[in-house]
Amino acid sequence: MDKKAKNIAGYVFWIALAVILVYFCFRGVDWGQFISALKDCKWEWVAVSMILGANVFWLRGLRWRMLMLPIDESTSRITCFNAYNICMAANLVIPRAGEVIRCGYLVRHSAKDQDGKRKLSFDKVLGTLLIERLWDTVIILLMAFVLLRAMWKRFGPYLLESMEKALGGSRGLIFLVAGLILLIVGTGILFWKMKDRGGVWTKVWDFVLGLKDGLVSFTRMKNAWIFLLLTVVIWTVYTLMCWTILLALRDIPAYADMRFIDAFFLMILGSMSSMIPVPGGFGAYHSVVAGALSSVWGMPFATGMIFATLSHESQAVTQALVGIGSYIHESFFRKKG
Repeated sequence: MDKKAKNIAGYVFWIALAVILVYFCFRGVDWGQFISALKDCKWEWVAVSMILGANVFWLRGLRWRMLMLPIDESTSRITCFNAYNICMAANLVIPRAGEVIRCGYLVRHSAKDQDGKRKLSFDKVLGTLLIERLWDTVIILLMAFVLLRAMWKRFGPYLLESMEKALGGSRGLIFLVAGLILLIVGTGILFWKMKDRGGVWTKVWDFVLGLKDGLVSFTRMKNAWIFLLLTVVIWTVYTLMCWTILLALRDIPAYADMRFIDAFFLMILGSMSSMIPVPGGFGAYHSVVAGALSSVWGMPFATGMIFATLSHESQAVTQALVGIGSYIHESFFRKKG
């Protein structure tokens, strides 16, 4: 099987998985009750959530740009904003394809050095993307830890049960982390040993070095406190997006007593579900969030699906609209570098 066929097979697999997850999530839904609940929804709050979603893309673009500036000081805000928007829109169709597009977009708009080469290369941009993802993963885990310390009796048992099912208990998590570390270290040593043999080994080692430049750009970043402030604001906005959807559903009795701390918990769970690489998170987000609403708050699963669907689909529409807007701006209004 050639590379193109393998890629197509991979896309088909993840799309099929998304379809299966959506089917199992919605198969027990009472559609009459579901539609009736949507009619009672306060759509002005949904609109606020969508506006917040569009603004968080801008904030993420600003934060990502700070990682790029030590490598190419000419990187503009609009370039990072458009790159992020187009990436998110592409991920709605093909999981993780947006990251490739995102890196290529930045390289295309990078300035050239004295030798005529782009200051930003694919590997360097990928390094900044990885450090951004790693940073957000640490933040998510930190927020989860703080929340559980404060409200263990309410949220702790559910998270422990979920982790045990997903990883086979604490040993599964330890083995997973240890395995990943050994794989990364072992691969690095292998390519370092073989780097002088030329051919593909040298090319791969050069790629690793470029990746390292992107990763260490974090240490050369100016005004790191702004990066930290943007991170706090970004995750606050994500929580507000969940909170406004809960406000939109206040007229439904099951949601009447939901508080801001509940929105914070749902935001953390939703962020964790995004690690499942199905197109746009379809199915995965619904299953995780609706399952939490059922287990922690005692809602019928179908009632939990109302929040999950409204939250996810409103943001999917936002991603599509903003992504299309950035694509139009790139196609017709940007000067090609």
